[in-house]
Amino acid sequence: MPRLKQNALPKIRLSYDNQKYAELINVLKREDLNTVCQEANCPNIFNCFSKGVLTFMILGDVCTRNCSYCNIKTGNPIPPDTNEPKRIANVIAGLRLKYVVITCVTRDDLSDGGAGVFAETVRNARDISPECKVELLISDLNGNEDALKTIIDSNPQVIGHNVEVARRLFPTLRPKGNYERTLKVLKNIKKHNPKLITKSGFMVGLGENRKEIIQTMKDIKDANCDIITIGQYLTPGSSHAPVSKFYSAEEFSFFKKMGESLGFKCIQSGPLVRSSFNASASYERARRKI
Repeated sequence: MPRLKQNALPKIRLSYDNQKYAELINVLKREDLNTVCQEANCPNIFNCFSKGVLTFMILGDVCTRNCSYCNIKTGNPIPPDTNEPKRIANVIAGLRLKYVVITCVTRDDLSDGGAGVFAETVRNARDISPECKVELLISDLNGNEDALKTIIDSNPQVIGHNVEVARRLFPTLRPKGNYERTLKVLKNIKKHNPKLITKSGFMVGLGENRKEIIQTMKDIKDANCDIITIGQYLTPGSSHAPVSKFYSAEEFSFFKKMGESLGFKCIQSGPLVRSSFNASASYERARRKI
């Protein structure tokens, strides 16, 4: 596949406060905390960090899987840091966050996939900042339904799990993932707690066609998912999967209208949309429709 130049994407400039951005970076360094914003080279990081918006990444910074589009390190991770949930809770309180997103690296080496750490992080955050709403973006936990229930029982406001790419692309881009298992995670969240808001998302620009995009959206909706995000894939580097296409604003608008017609309670669709994009607003929009 020919490698498209990244500068073929139309420039979208988001304003940010350099001082506030630096202050948040220093807080994260001081508390030795990871964010997916930094690890995944999110294009929105300057704008979001300067607003005090971030997505914590728990369970370390080394993933046990090797998705070819992802910038997060892969390998053999160290045991989870037992003090991490408390440090995250302290930062939430210190920054007076009203809404927070917490995700993780995939930990296939742990019997529960890290579910216990997720639950402990939610409990710590709620104990210190009961007014803060918590959204989780979890791994597939290797299909462990008991582990999933542990997370559900911690009572976050939203649980998300991303499909990431169209079904056909899983063997090459997500070799350790499984499309059906991913959809089953979303279905099982609703099975255990129908009132929980669920969320999923995927990237475009990795070789899928429009028919596959629409089918992916339908599959996610059939899994009783409430919120969907669709964004443009940007390759992190030359060793990662190349961009096959840059989608236009009109195409993203089409995906949004398609999502509305399918019945999603909230759709975020655009070049710079990522899993946590406008997370608080998406939650409020979905909540009003439930």
